[in-house]
Amino acid sequence: MDTKLILIEGLPGSGKSTTARLVHDILNQNGIEAQVYFEGNLDHPADYESVAFFTNDEWQFLLEEFSAFRDQLSEKSISQDNGFLLPYKKLGPDMPDIFYEKAFKNDIYELQLEKNIQLITQKWATFARQAENSNKVHIFECCFIQNPVTVGMIKYGAPQTKLLDYILALENSIKNLNPMLIYINQDNIEYSFKRAIKDRPKSWSEGFIHYYTRQGYGKQNHLSGEEGTIKILKSITLLGKEMIK
Repeated sequence: MDTKLILIEGLPGSGKSTTARLVHDILNQNGIEAQVYFEGNLDHPADYESVAFFTNDEWQFLLEEFSAFRDQLSEKSISQDNGFLLPYKKLGPDMPDIFYEKAFKNDIYELQLEKNIQLITQKWATFARQAENSNKVHIFECCFIQNPVTVGMIKYGAPQTKLLDYILALENSIKNLNPMLIYINQDNIEYSFKRAIKDRPKSWSEGFIHYYTRQGYGKQNHLSGEEGTIKILKSITLLGKEMIK
């Protein structure tokens, strides 16, 4: 198989996870070594899940404030880009709640967009260099288009040109892997989203609608509630089609 990376993209509830598992099973059945990474994987090789970034000064303040956990924090941290990366969800249950509140504020996906883009593109480039020397096929669910669109458009209301540049930078970093993109279209976005609301816990739908409508693009366009979220999802679909032309 020529490709070393298969990207599965689509809106929430479109069947990305099911498709990723299916692709993984088909490859394995044909004797092709493959590994699938789903949204939320703390060990994702190209994305950051529950990882915070601290500048050098912020890091020193953190170590002083939580001096009782200094060794634990230092052991898990990674020096990068004049600062430190900290996979804070890997620190275990002993850390106080106030620590997690501080760490979340510095989460990669809570940073300003420019810093997010810088760190994420560096991560993808590092992954690509490592994957190029491997025979394994990596399967990624949702992080190639969905995550940049979520942080760029939904969180910050960035213009389409900015989002395109972001994703093109990721594409450029993985071109040597001969990536394959599978984009799952939804003919009826309203039906699919309402089905997802019905099938998932209420906390999921409330959090999703809040995130999509009360910042960035949703706030700029005065959208709210379930219907406003559906309008945003339709806009994302149009953007996604533009990106995969």
